[in-house]
Amino acid sequence: MRAVEYVARAAAALAIGFASATAGAHSASDAYLTLTRDVPATGASSGTLVHAQWDIALRDLDFVLQLDEAGDGNIVWREVREHQAAIFKYALGSLRASGEGEPCALTPVRLLVDRHADGAYAALFFDIACKAAPKRLTLDYRLFFSVDPSHRGILVMRSGAAVTTALLSPDNARIELAL
Repeated sequence: MRAVEYVARAAAALAIGFASATAGAHSASDAYLTLTRDVPATGASSGTLVHAQWDIALRDLDFVLQLDEAGDGNIVWREVREHQAAIFKYALGSLRASGEGEPCALTPVRLLVDRHADGAYAALFFDIACKAAPKRLTLDYRLFFSVDPSHRGILVMRSGAAVTTALLSPDNARIELAL
């Protein structure tokens, strides 16, 4: 009876361990996009500039870009820095911005690492520049939707005293924001 009891306990422990590992592997995929409209000084150019910070979980970027070159489960700054161009290309390739129907340029500024409650995030800083001075900025957000339809983008837009928030998903990927 002891052998049967041992095997049953071992099987139960393995099942619990497998369930825990599976639950951790399926944690929610979120990214945080914060936009701040830059109010130009009097007499400055007539275009519109929006400063952006986009925090994207390194674990999600690793899934699509294989950042963890050592394969040890830890993504270190060297690996992030070496993949900086690929990170910006992937992220900015999944975001379109336009004003009054005219495309706006997305220009990378810098990349840092930020810590959130659920782990490390790549903090992408970039500018959105529109040639004209549109009254509205249209965003088309597609980050990770092709590989993870449960991904959500959490948006905060600051324009003067106004603050707009939105939850971006495959069903709500396009949003118009007042400038």
